[in-house]
Amino acid sequence: MRGQITGSAEQQKRESTTLGSLRRFNAAMALFHLAQGVILLSLSSDFSLPVMSYFLEMDTVTNKLNPIPALLFNLRLAPLIAGFLIITAIAHATVSSPWVFQWYSRNLGTGANYARWMEYSLSSSVMLVVIAMLVGIYDVASLILMFSLNASMILFGWLMELHNQTDKEVNWTSFWFGTFAGIMPWVVIGIYLFGAGNGDGGPPGFVYGIFGSIFVFFNVFAINMVLQYKKIGPWHDYLFGERVYILLSLSSKSVLAWQVFAGTLRPV
Repeated sequence: MRGQITGSAEQQKRESTTLGSLRRFNAAMALFHLAQGVILLSLSSDFSLPVMSYFLEMDTVTNKLNPIPALLFNLRLAPLIAGFLIITAIAHATVSSPWVFQWYSRNLGTGANYARWMEYSLSSSVMLVVIAMLVGIYDVASLILMFSLNASMILFGWLMELHNQTDKEVNWTSFWFGTFAGIMPWVVIGIYLFGAGNGDGGPPGFVYGIFGSIFVFFNVFAINMVLQYKKIGPWHDYLFGERVYILLSLSSKSVLAWQVFAGTLRPV
């Protein structure tokens, strides 16, 4: 009995040390994302892209309804880029704060991180809108729908963790529904990107680089979830997968931010 008590105390100490390290890691990530957002915003040009509407209007000459393009507003990219970095910084700072960290750590103990899905549903959806606009998707309704589809994909991740806390066997339904929701915006982006063709009339090379690199990152997030639920190697520990999520988030956001900066936002 004494040995069991001692072993339990040692395990609790190790868990406390691991969670303390994770708390400091989140705090550091908050500062790093915030610094990137502030630096990028301060260095960027005022480059913007149009947000359009295509409402129907009756042509009295032909007696047909035609979509009429109209400029709603020009949207600066720099605040959008800084925005998803700062959203992530706020999320990391929040979960590392004394008021939220206990809730965060309790959820990690059950194999869930709801704060992650809250943040991703906003930040990664803004990222997708940026990529969509870079390939020429300017229609306001299309951009709203793409944001919503991506957010739905993320929220299916929330459901995946919520439902599998009680199931003895992993239920992959939410994962596959999320995969469908998540892949469709990339299909649309691919149609616009590759339909434009190469050469002087098509998108610049850095846009193809963004498409390829961020598409890979988005899929690696899904792979990380699969490895967590399959409990393969170090992913047997949920906290290892949590750290991988944090590093993937940092990498994907940083790569997109500075690729866009290099391609369009750096001062001429």
